[in-house]
Amino acid sequence: MTTPAFDLEAAAAATEAVVAAITDADFDRRTPSDISVRDMLAHVQGFTEAFRMGATKEMVGRSQPPGPGAQLAEDWRDRIPAQLKSLVAAWRELDAWEGDTEVGGVLAPAPQMAIFALNEVVIHGWDLARATGQPYAPSEADLAILLGFLRDTPREGVPGLFGPVIDIPAEAPLLDRVVGLTGRDPAWSAA
Repeated sequence: MTTPAFDLEAAAAATEAVVAAITDADFDRRTPSDISVRDMLAHVQGFTEAFRMGATKEMVGRSQPPGPGAQLAEDWRDRIPAQLKSLVAAWRELDAWEGDTEVGGVLAPAPQMAIFALNEVVIHGWDLARATGQPYAPSEADLAILLGFLRDTPREGVPGLFGPVIDIPAEAPLLDRVVGLTGRDPAWSAA
């Protein structure tokens, strides 16, 4: 492979902008994933580092599935943006895309793991934006990658990853079709 298949920068920047606008007053709001904003931020804090290590392959054979009750670091306002930037940089290295890697106890081809990382960044950015009433517009290129990735999601969803698929018309915006494939209702509102 001469170049990475895609770049995570646009997705990371969109999610970083959402995170930057979140205040402590938002912590108890529910997200479309039915967890609090605080818990979703803790999840973002965890997966950004886990997928960075997936790019470097430093945890192959040693990674663990995420445990319950992850705590949000006190310095989350600085940590999450820094980790998003580190995630982007790690997946820009050509070696990141070679062979297999491991994240959360799951071993998979590195290009597939990069798509999982993209999915996490985009979908949880959407979760946080919806929960806090913010605009969110991931790139069409990223959404096209995710549509291809999620297209074959079983109707019943994937336990622990995605809820049952929500039918979205083919003419609906690409973002709506992508979130519907993850079991989220694109019309969900915090109101």
